[in-house]
Amino acid sequence: MTLHRTCDGASRRDFLRVGALSATGLTLGNYLQMAEAGEVSPAKGKAAIFIDLPGGPSHIDTFDPKPDAPDGIRGTFQPIETNVSGIRISEHLPKLAQCADKFAILRGVSHTLAAHRLGQEYVNTGSKPLASLEYPGFGAVVTKELPVADDLPPFVAVPRGNQRAGFLGIQYAPLNTGQTPSAGQRFSVRGISLGNGMTVQQIERRQGLLSDLDQTFRHVEQNDQLLVGLNRFHQKAFDMITSPKAREAFDVSRESPSFAKQFSKDPFSQSCLLAIRLVESGVRFVSLSLGGWDTHRDNFTKLSTEQLPKLDAGLSALYTGLEQRGLLESTSVMATGEFGRTPKINTRTAEGGRDHYPRCMFMLMAGGGIRGGQVIGESDATAAGPKNEAIKPDDVAASFYHSLGIDPNREYHTDTGRPITLVRDGQVIPQLFS
Repeated sequence: MTLHRTCDGASRRDFLRVGALSATGLTLGNYLQMAEAGEVSPAKGKAAIFIDLPGGPSHIDTFDPKPDAPDGIRGTFQPIETNVSGIRISEHLPKLAQCADKFAILRGVSHTLAAHRLGQEYVNTGSKPLASLEYPGFGAVVTKELPVADDLPPFVAVPRGNQRAGFLGIQYAPLNTGQTPSAGQRFSVRGISLGNGMTVQQIERRQGLLSDLDQTFRHVEQNDQLLVGLNRFHQKAFDMITSPKAREAFDVSRESPSFAKQFSKDPFSQSCLLAIRLVESGVRFVSLSLGGWDTHRDNFTKLSTEQLPKLDAGLSALYTGLEQRGLLESTSVMATGEFGRTPKINTRTAEGGRDHYPRCMFMLMAGGGIRGGQVIGESDATAAGPKNEAIKPDDVAASFYHSLGIDPNREYHTDTGRPITLVRDGQVIPQLFS
């Protein structure tokens, strides 16, 4: 998969907030009545897939169209109807339009960080970045909270991503595949696949020698977080190399042709197919990445010919494939960039582009007890900001954790003993689960 650089190189607290609920049409009384009647879905997620869209996709040209906005704002794309009455999205997302009942669209998500790196840290953790602390990404937290079989990696990034272990330590970092699968071909991941004629028996003999050495240095690593993390990686690597289950989970060539044919041959779609195989095998967290959204120039050509067809094909197949396998309800799925793009089209090229714009963006959520086929939040007439109260990345993060049965108000401690709340300023969005 092509790597894309961005232009700058780079107990639940306040669970029900009456003002936020009222602004979106759900009062505290309504919510409590629905919860009492069993109409609010409990957390159902046992695994998660996070789709990172680095560069910042334009909200107004994708999931928040404004066809009645003035020239210079609305752009050249037209909205189309979806399979959910009243919900319209970009004409260049026809496959997602036909499965809109499977995911929820969050509009009017807003923050203030217009730099790529800072925005990515924010949406990958749910907490605003601090110079003095690196928060753990969603994948690291899920790895810590949800156990996985010894012969499987708990957290896989395809090919790599912006989810980091933060202060939790290297033992919660992802296994980066370093590449994406190709349709119909065996997918080999360094550290899992046997190569150069190596046999399992040879690996086991080497493991015995390393274990003897480990005993010699055991007292050194007991108080060193890095060494503990590396030792955990070493043991995990051995378990995976000697396990047919792990190697088979990564091998997309084993997928049945009838199921695989709905996934396009481009790297992102094949990564979506791999994500389903990994979750089905027992991997707890998979992050996928589709870059190239930093459309300061030629926004409409780039979106219509490159970005949106890839996103449309891969993400629609992911939702549909998860449902076909009976995994959608038990798999929480989140898709987001780090910010939106300016409503006003710039004039750097004849076609024009859109610039960084954190004040208004979209996010997508599905599975894990989340009710699809709905839009939560609303932007104003020109998609320049939220029409009512903004949805914050913190709120989305709290909801994502909640869908997995993880308390977003849980308190962790750094290696120096500093107490850190998992999502400091976010509240679960109850409409997602109603």
